Amino acid sequence: MDKRRIDEYIDAHQSTFTEISDKIWGFAEMRFREHQSAALLAGFLEQEGFQVQREVADINTAFMATFGIDGPIIGILGEFDALAGMSQKSGITKKEPLVPGGNGHGCGHNMLGTASLAAAVAVKRFIEDNKLRGTIRYYGCPGEEGGSGKAFMAREGVFDDLDVALSWHPFSFNGTMSVNTLANYQVYYRFHGQSAHAAASPHLGRSALDAVELMNVGVNYLREHIIPEARVHYAITDTGGSSPNVVQPNAEVLYLMRAPQLNQVQEIYERICNIAQGAALMSGTECEIVFDKACSNCIPNMTLEKVMHANFQAVGTPVFDDYDRQFAHEIRSTLSQKDIDSDLAMGASFMGGQRPDIIAELKEKELCEIILPYVHAATLLPGSTDVGDVSRIAPTAQAIVACQAIGTPGHSWQTVSQGATGLAHKGMIVAAKVIARTAADVLMNPEFAAQAKAELKEKLGGAAYVSPIPAAIKPKPF
Repeated sequence: MDKRRIDEYIDAHQSTFTEISDKIWGFAEMRFREHQSAALLAGFLEQEGFQVQREVADINTAFMATFGIDGPIIGILGEFDALAGMSQKSGITKKEPLVPGGNGHGCGHNMLGTASLAAAVAVKRFIEDNKLRGTIRYYGCPGEEGGSGKAFMAREGVFDDLDVALSWHPFSFNGTMSVNTLANYQVYYRFHGQSAHAAASPHLGRSALDAVELMNVGVNYLREHIIPEARVHYAITDTGGSSPNVVQPNAEVLYLMRAPQLNQVQEIYERICNIAQGAALMSGTECEIVFDKACSNCIPNMTLEKVMHANFQAVGTPVFDDYDRQFAHEIRSTLSQKDIDSDLAMGASFMGGQRPDIIAELKEKELCEIILPYVHAATLLPGSTDVGDVSRIAPTAQAIVACQAIGTPGHSWQTVSQGATGLAHKGMIVAAKVIARTAADVLMNPEFAAQAKAELKEKLGGAAYVSPIPAAIKPKPF
C-alpha cells in the first residue's frame, strides 16, 4: 500500500482545497456562529460520500463526518472560527482592515479546518483503494477561540469511541508538536448596584463599575501569589454606560485563568471569586458569577507523535519560492525584534531548548524550511487549546507547519494578511499530507493505536475523563 497515492490525490485537488480555505478566510465567523464555514465543510464531505451528523453536542455549528466500517476509528480535528477585530486585507504588508472593526482569521483556522478536510478525504480514498477496514471521522469543531468547543463536545461523549485523534496548527515552524499546555477557566463577573444622579445624589448610588475596578485591583495583587506558570487575563465587557453623570448600576468583567493543571486553575478561580465578593462588599453591590467555559491541559502521546514525525520527514517541508520569501521579508519588516525573538523562543520550546544552533540559523531566515527535531513533551507552552480535552480521551498527535514568516505574532494582522496567500496554502497542503499519512499508518498497523492507548492510560493513571465544564453550562456565541 503506497502512501504516495495520498500525496498525489491532495496535490491533484490542491486548487479545490485552496478555494475552500480562502472562502472560510473571507467568512471570518466568530465562535459558535460559523454557519457558512461549517456548511461549506460539511457539504463538501457529504458530496465525497461521508455520513454527516450536524448539530453535534447541541451546538449548531458542530458536526461529524464519518466513512468506513470496523477497524480503528481515527478522528481528524478541524477548526474554522475567527477572531474579533482582526479584519485585514490579504497579501499586503501594512495594517489595513478589510472591514473596519470586523473579524479576521488571526490564528489560521481557515487553513486548519481545510487541511484536516483534505486529509480526511484522502484517507477515505486510501481506504477504498486498498480495501482497508477502518473508520475515518472528520470533526467540525467550532469555537476554539474563547469557546472551548471541543471541551463541550467531549463533555457530551462525542470523542469516546476514538482510537486516535490527529490535528495540526499553522505556525512559523515545521515539526511535531509535543508540548504541555495550560488548562483554563473563563468566567464572567457581573456586578449589580444602584443608579443615581452622580452630582445631585451620589450617596444614593452603588457603582457596579467601582466594583469591577476594585476587583481588578485585587486580582492584580493576587498575581504575585500564584504559581509563576499561571496566567490571569481580563476584559471589561460592560462598563455600565457612557454617561459619567450616572452612577453605573451594572458592569461586567470577563476573566480567563490559566495554569498547568486543572486543580491549580480551580484554586485560582476560588481565590478570584473571593476577591469579587470582597469588591461587591466594599462597593455595596451584588456579584453574579457566571461560568463561561473551560478546557483541559494537553497530554502528549509519544507513540503517535513518532508516527506523525516520521511521516512529516517523508513529506518534507513546504517548498517556498522567491515570491514567498520576498513577501515574508516584507512582513518581517513590520515586526519588532522583540516579536521575532519571542517567536524564536516559541520555536526553541518545541525542542526543549536543546538546539540553539538551529534557532541561530532560523534567526536569519524569513521562512522555516527545515523540520525541527522531535523532542517529546519538550516544555510547557504558555497557551491553551481545547485539543487538551480530546487528548485525555483518545491518544492525540499534532503537527505544526510553516504558513507564515518567522516572527509573526499570533492573533495579529500580519497572520491574517498571510492566511490567504500562496505561502500559507503551501503549508496547508503539507499539513494535509502529514495528517493523512499518519492516519493511513494507524489503519495499516492497528498496533500503533493499541500502544498509544496504553501510553495514555499509563499517563492518566487509569483515571477517566472528567469535563471541566459544569453540566448546566451551554456554549455561548460571541
